[in-house]
Amino acid sequence: MAKPSKLGPVTKVVDPQELYQVIAQASSQNPAEVHTSSKRVEELLDYFGTFDGLHEIAATRSVPLPVRKQSIIQFKNRALNNWRSRKLLSDEQRVRIRSRCMTFFDEEDDTIAECNEVIVAKIARQDYPVNWPSLLADIMDVIRTNLEVLCNSPSSDPRSTLALRRGLALLNSILKEFSGFKLPAGVNTMTNIVDQLHEVMFVYYSKLSSMISALVPLSLSDQRTADNLIVAHFIYKCLVKMALWLWSKLIQSAKGGLAKLEPWFLQLFQSSTGQLKILSELRINLVLALGASGASNRLTLLSVDRLTRHVRVFGKFFRRLQQLKPEKFVDLPTGNEIVLYYWDRVVQATNGPPELIQDTPMAVFPVRFLLQGMVLFKENLSRWTPFRKDGIKTETTLSQEFVEDAVRLLVTRFIPLNPTDLKGWMSDPEEWVNIEDKENDQWEYELRPCGERVLMTLSSQYKVYVTPLLETTFKQIIAQPTVDLASVIQKEALYCAIGRCATRLREVIPFSQWLQHNLVAEARETNQNYPIIKRRIAWLIGRWISDMCSPANDPNVWDVLIHLLRDRGPGTDSVVRLTAATALRECVDTVDFDIDVFIPYLPTAVTELVKLMGEADTMEVKQRLAKSLNVMIERAGPRITPHAQMISEGIPQLWTAAGDEWLFKAQLLVVVTSLVSAMKEHSSLNRLIVPLVQDGLSPGVAINLDEDALNLWLAAVRNSSSLGCVGGPDLIDLVPLAVSLLSDNLDLLGKIVSIVESYLFVDAPAVLQGFATPLMNAFVKALTGQAILTNQKDILICLQFLTQLAPAALWGEAMHVAGLFSHIVKILNDDESSTILLAECIYLLARIALADRQMFLQLVLATAQTTNLPEAKIWEALLDHWWRQFDHMSEPRHRKLAALGIASLVSTGRPEVLDRLHHETFNLWTDVFFEVKESRNLAENEDAGPLTLHWDLDQVPQSYYADSENTVEFDRRKMFLDNDPVRTTQLTNYVAAALQEAERTCGGAHIFNQYISKTDPTLLKQLQNELQGGY
Repeated sequence: MAKPSKLGPVTKVVDPQELYQVIAQASSQNPAEVHTSSKRVEELLDYFGTFDGLHEIAATRSVPLPVRKQSIIQFKNRALNNWRSRKLLSDEQRVRIRSRCMTFFDEEDDTIAECNEVIVAKIARQDYPVNWPSLLADIMDVIRTNLEVLCNSPSSDPRSTLALRRGLALLNSILKEFSGFKLPAGVNTMTNIVDQLHEVMFVYYSKLSSMISALVPLSLSDQRTADNLIVAHFIYKCLVKMALWLWSKLIQSAKGGLAKLEPWFLQLFQSSTGQLKILSELRINLVLALGASGASNRLTLLSVDRLTRHVRVFGKFFRRLQQLKPEKFVDLPTGNEIVLYYWDRVVQATNGPPELIQDTPMAVFPVRFLLQGMVLFKENLSRWTPFRKDGIKTETTLSQEFVEDAVRLLVTRFIPLNPTDLKGWMSDPEEWVNIEDKENDQWEYELRPCGERVLMTLSSQYKVYVTPLLETTFKQIIAQPTVDLASVIQKEALYCAIGRCATRLREVIPFSQWLQHNLVAEARETNQNYPIIKRRIAWLIGRWISDMCSPANDPNVWDVLIHLLRDRGPGTDSVVRLTAATALRECVDTVDFDIDVFIPYLPTAVTELVKLMGEADTMEVKQRLAKSLNVMIERAGPRITPHAQMISEGIPQLWTAAGDEWLFKAQLLVVVTSLVSAMKEHSSLNRLIVPLVQDGLSPGVAINLDEDALNLWLAAVRNSSSLGCVGGPDLIDLVPLAVSLLSDNLDLLGKIVSIVESYLFVDAPAVLQGFATPLMNAFVKALTGQAILTNQKDILICLQFLTQLAPAALWGEAMHVAGLFSHIVKILNDDESSTILLAECIYLLARIALADRQMFLQLVLATAQTTNLPEAKIWEALLDHWWRQFDHMSEPRHRKLAALGIASLVSTGRPEVLDRLHHETFNLWTDVFFEVKESRNLAENEDAGPLTLHWDLDQVPQSYYADSENTVEFDRRKMFLDNDPVRTTQLTNYVAAALQEAERTCGGAHIFNQYISKTDPTLLKQLQNELQGGY
């Protein structure tokens, strides 16, 4: 065993025998042994030599298979991330591991072989070519040797074929890994690999493809055929990896040194299109022959399965090329021809019996093969229009006959519901609706949704052909009686086509007339087959309205949808009702929605949606219904108020039944939030809101629902007219929760501060009477913790509002006891404090001074006593920053606030304040006077009142309203702003009064003059002129 590196801390060396025993226990069938060994395995993985030991166990064939599997899985999961670790691996061990990786070519167990593929690819990513230069040559030697055996031997050699398969799979894994390189070194490595392999792999595939092309039904039961197919499949997958990587480089403007490989790529692509045609036709004929003879055994089924997979890989290759660069794909030689070939197979499949199309490898036309053809066809359509957007005429265009035949094919064969669809509808209606609503994500994997998307693209690119055809078909079908199931299904398909192409047909289909004369009657039909049409009618109306093809102001729209939503008689079912609920949401949630037209239908709509939510079995359906209800509430606005009780009464039961279904619970919180926002001050939902918020923010639940619970809480407070109501529970009962989150939850701090601020705007005295001290403690804990600057600023702004919204007697003592005022002083004394934070501290101090100057003096005194500092030191810190931060105040309202605040302190006669009067304070005042005077002069000719604030005509920043628009709080904030002393107090009068009071307080004019005698005469004269001139 190699010794661990001497570098770094000493690492324990693993005991190979113990390692084997622990891994054997970990792979045991005995749960107790597995549990006991799991902890020790984790410990040993940090020992030197463990990875080498694991790999050796995995490579030893005499070891029991479960132990080998456990070893290689542990190696794959942990060693690859620590491959370069000198603490866990030595260079000698890495050499041994790389060498051992080459011994798995004849490994019979697929799990071990697949793990080895991952291991080799990941190690090669780090070591090839520098530390593992022979890797590619070793793999290619195995492939070449065993491929010769396969091609030249008259009989099949299982071990040779196995080694060939493993070698090709390993090469494929390496190519996949290296094709993901983005950095230049990795790209160069991949370039060299492609240089070495592209020609030889192409020759290998050509040799096998000629053998596969000559298959006959009898040879399908031969092991040699199955071997040839799987080997050819792996070789071609390697070619595809190289070709796709090369294509991604060739389509770039700078091809670099790869231009020389472009002819090879084009050769591969052209040969692939030809081979696909040969193999596809061969496969179709072979499966038809097998079906006619009825002969099939294990090898036959295996060979057909491998042939089917091989044909499918061609389609994946073409599709990926198309996805990477659609406009270049259509220019590839034979590119358009192969797409049209695929479409011809789609047409051929639909012209035969339905059983030819199945989602199995043994089908004549497997569903996935047809889907590949339809997707390729759809994506090429935009390149086959007569003229591109750039005005260039395209070489490949589709004739009118071709387009019309394609549309007929789609509408009659692919879009109609099939027996499997109807069976799913009947067996599990809710799941069927869920799947249908997800079709936007799944259209590439299901025939019907894919057919719809192809039709949509045809109608977009060939509108001149498709629109008249659908119009004519519509007129023909609409007048025909629809009684039996076949005619119902065909009409449903036409309605689907019309809905999918709504934006192209809105000018030719008279929707309002159709709705009035046909759809209204069909929606009330009691025929047992009519749920199929009714469901499509609901979907169609939703699509037509949401696509803005008609405005949602026709009462017939609501008549039909509401009837379909509530009808429980014959000729309908739950699928119809659920689809109607979704359609209702789509129609309501449009720009042209007219609430006045919808109001008569609102009670029924709300009632039925709540009823359906209670009846639904799956949470996914409940969530979808809740979304529809939420949109209804949002668009109805205050008019939802009469129905609020009925909605709210059902929430608790739905909430409890939801259990851990967090998405549905979150949607319920959104519904209640919308209800509160719509009702505003008329809401009486506190008994519902309080427990929902408490539950949503409880431990274990908050991680899933905290955002929605906080949104509900904030909406409730912002739209409330009071914090308490008779009978509770009340919003005031949630204040302790807010205090707790404020002090302990950094993640939610921003939203919690907003909630506390909203509480203060509703009834600050009530909040402070009950929770002043704990609230101040929470503020201090948040400020002294790790809160980000934005949150700290928000807290200081919240405190500014607090000092204005409640008398000082309610917050002064608590502010001191909690240490809040002393923390403000500490912020001012901290040289690293942010300028933004310092400015907000001055605004808060100014607000305190304006609210109650005596309280300010008491706070300074109490802080000095608590911190064992002279009062003068406290005053020095406060006044120094008052002056320093003044230049950082850009908004006139803040500069005036600072001027008012310092004036209030001047009026106290404190010598520390008066000592700065002659210089800092007078300069500060004159600066603000000048700003106000300048604006005042501009307004002199406008007959403005004495306190028209032209300096503040732009209003406060939008951030002042804190996103409270459309809530009751917005009006509260606006009224509060209008009564702000900064906006209502005349600064010159206030300063003059403050100076007079200071003169009285300090002992008379002879003492006061001592403070102002030091003033520069020019400054003093300027100040006197301002005070005499008025504001």
